[in-house]
Amino acid sequence: MADALSFSVMTFNLRFGLADDGDNAWDNRKKAYPSLFQRYQPDFIGFQEANNFQTEYLATLLDPYDYIGKRTPSPDFWQNNLIFHSKKWVCKEKRHCFLSETPDVESRLEKSRWPRQCTLGLFQQGSAQVVMANTHFDFFESVQKRSAELVVDFISDFPKDLPTIITGDFNCIPLEAAHAVFTQNGFEDAFTGAHTCTFHGFTGKDRGGHIDWILSRGRVKVHRKEIIRDQFSGFYPSDHFPVLVEFTIEPTSH
Repeated sequence: MADALSFSVMTFNLRFGLADDGDNAWDNRKKAYPSLFQRYQPDFIGFQEANNFQTEYLATLLDPYDYIGKRTPSPDFWQNNLIFHSKKWVCKEKRHCFLSETPDVESRLEKSRWPRQCTLGLFQQGSAQVVMANTHFDFFESVQKRSAELVVDFISDFPKDLPTIITGDFNCIPLEAAHAVFTQNGFEDAFTGAHTCTFHGFTGKDRGGHIDWILSRGRVKVHRKEIIRDQFSGFYPSDHFPVLVEFTIEPTSH
């Protein structure tokens, strides 16, 4: 019987760096990131709302990682959905899709305020393989539901027997339609029965529901989970709390 392999996953809405956030502007709060990632070193990080200059900062800071999902070239205001992955995990396949009926070109669903995206990859460490998807949904519930259906469809392009993880800012709570799409397609929410606030608006206090999710399907079990509510170097790193889950891939018999 092969040994079980553990890996950790973070989902983290950065808060786009061009926002007028006063004392919490990117140039101030990026000071929190070295301490944050000294304490937490997940195997995979799904970042949302990453402007290109934020991406460049993270790529320099997170030297033990590679990443996928940056649009090049792109407008200055563009927000990427990135998957940073430990170099222990090699990206074997990747795909970038827009959440629309024409996912291979820049586009959006009707009623979607922004052209939302999903980044997907297949990663391998030794004989272990994991599929990762990272996304960011818009605001209308009907758009969120259709976006969830599209993400499930995008994932179907990858091998169906592999452990699969979805990270993202879904802009809705688990009682709404998008969440049901995922659970009806076999995904489990790591925080089922323990949902709390993940958006705090730089206050450290509950300001919204549990809108940042980590979902899984396949031969994995949740080993540990945490919503990271701390300040680092005197700053909250974002207006969202980072969310962390450690998984174990169940061993197979030979």
